[in-house]
Amino acid sequence: MKTFILLFFCSTYIVIAQDVAVLKYNGGGDWYSNPTALPNLVSYCNEEIGTTLSTDVATVEANSIDIFQYPFIHMTGHGNVVFSEDDLSNLKNYLLSGGFLHIDDNYGMKPYLEKELLKLFPDKSLIELPANHEIFNNHVSFPKGLPKIHEHDGERPQALGMYHDGRLVLLFTFESDLGDGWESPEVHNDPPAVRKKALDMGANIIKYVFTN
Repeated sequence: MKTFILLFFCSTYIVIAQDVAVLKYNGGGDWYSNPTALPNLVSYCNEEIGTTLSTDVATVEANSIDIFQYPFIHMTGHGNVVFSEDDLSNLKNYLLSGGFLHIDDNYGMKPYLEKELLKLFPDKSLIELPANHEIFNNHVSFPKGLPKIHEHDGERPQALGMYHDGRLVLLFTFESDLGDGWESPEVHNDPPAVRKKALDMGANIIKYVFTN
């Protein structure tokens, strides 16, 4: 399983981490939505795919050096997203040095996010991942690609990615709402089969990130 190494210039020590974190951002969007989602996914991954991730999920800010401690960062929300120049510089360095950002649109995030991603990587575009991509075919197979969890606008779910030197560094899941499916059962009252589908897709993402 992949480890993530953080080196500090001011001292000679190494932090090795295999945990995950939630990204806090500015702009007024509710970055804190779905509070039970990531801890539940972590517990599911520990049980189903043998990870040993901490269920005490951290919150990190885009401009903080703390993000380099986590190989996987999750971002969600419904509304506005704003990254400062410091946010963009730090987040870009994080992604280019081995980090991974999963952004799950909790409904209404896409138009705000896209303008910030253009600032983050002006030379890159979001590319839809084909159904035969490894991310859909490791822990559980999803022959049609990203599953539909919540209705939203009734459009088809899309998994959109950005690559750097052939490595997937960013995944944006849209019109699916995996995070709602990861939440505790009483939050959205999703049928068990729908919730399991969301958790299995989440486990696929985690497995992909930690093995590539």
